[in-house]
Amino acid sequence: MDLTTVLYEVTDHVATVTLNRPHAMNSFTQETLDDFSLIWHTVKEDDDVRVVVLRGAGDRAFCTGMDVREGIDRHPNVWSQTDPGECLSPKLNRVWKPLVCAVRGMAAGGAFYWLNEADIVICSQDATFFDPHVSYGLTAALEPIGLARRIPLGETLRIALLGLDERLSAARALQIGLVSEVLPGERLWERADDIARIIAAKPPAAIQGTVRAIWESLDATRTQALRTGLSYTQLGNPLGKAEVDRSSVPMGEWTLR
Repeated sequence: MDLTTVLYEVTDHVATVTLNRPHAMNSFTQETLDDFSLIWHTVKEDDDVRVVVLRGAGDRAFCTGMDVREGIDRHPNVWSQTDPGECLSPKLNRVWKPLVCAVRGMAAGGAFYWLNEADIVICSQDATFFDPHVSYGLTAALEPIGLARRIPLGETLRIALLGLDERLSAARALQIGLVSEVLPGERLWERADDIARIIAAKPPAAIQGTVRAIWESLDATRTQALRTGLSYTQLGNPLGKAEVDRSSVPMGEWTLR
């Protein structure tokens, strides 16, 4: 792929995507949007890819949102403008392969386009999370709307309304379920890779069906979600069972979290 702002490599069914603008806190530009449009299309079409790890180069920031100096392309007609998430977000691009996000340093504003749609988020001990929009006189809408679907509403509102005056610590992010694990910075990328490889070793039909069923349930009533989920088991389980020898699955090897 011809990418300009990120690095992309695939090893053993894991695609590792690295935001590669550390000089600009890994903020995204129009080129980044174009890069991710291509990345999600490639990930969706390439069955050699089973899991994606997203991380940011450097130790200062995972991503601080849009690069305000370069900006992004916007249609002159306000009613024709689109959400950057249509390029950046995996689930909006109907990618049902798991996304593991490894956050080191700051994650701010538009970084939540990825965090909100990640399946697993882990972070370093020095990670901080915040949304600066209101401090600059901008309505905070798209990022907190997505965030409210994975952490308590009160926590989302606090992040959105306090803007630059407060940052969520790694410890607090763990308490409210925004992240599931906090590690020393030097171990973060290795741990994200470990998690991805554990998932990638499982039958891909079962993994992708599980991701799709759970995420699509968020936009449905309970009854409709259960009915759709049943149909996914009927379609996906025969495929998933054919991909694994049940007798070879290790029963005594597991970790306690």
